[in-house]
Amino acid sequence: MKSPIHEASARQHSGEPFSGLSANDARRDRPHNQDLAKVDGEIARLVDRSTQELRHAWRTLYHTGPPLGLSRDLIIRGLADKLQQRAHGGPSRALQRHLRILAREFEKGAGSFDAGGVLKTGASLVRRWRGHTHTVLVGEDGFEYDGQRYRSLTVIAERITGAHWSGPRFFGVNKRARAS
Repeated sequence: MKSPIHEASARQHSGEPFSGLSANDARRDRPHNQDLAKVDGEIARLVDRSTQELRHAWRTLYHTGPPLGLSRDLIIRGLADKLQQRAHGGPSRALQRHLRILAREFEKGAGSFDAGGVLKTGASLVRRWRGHTHTVLVGEDGFEYDGQRYRSLTVIAERITGAHWSGPRFFGVNKRARAS
């Protein structure tokens, strides 16, 4: 039995349909303008592959082996997701930021959390402090205040007040403020 990469190379040279799982294609790990039917066909063919071929394809696409104990079904789902991301683009930076924030809250042990409480990119936070109006712009990867980029509202609040403040509380975006 030939390895999946060798078979993909042979198909490339023979003029047969190209598999999105070749080693060279994985190195350029970025979105491609592939035909939707081609991606769907590649995903549909995943179920016909052996578990060993799926693990090899995982290593090709993710540049590491699949996690230990991952079932065949989850390997197929992970490969399908990666193929779709490469064909159509992955999640936006804003969505990635949103997911990181939700994951952090979950890791802290929050039994439930307000997913709608995450600030949207482009929003402006305005706070008057000691006679001055301070405006913060929410970006995809943090915040912008006074021409500088910050990863944390708390750092901005400390800069404004000169004392330690909770950034979300200072700008009125804590959970109590959202609830009222």
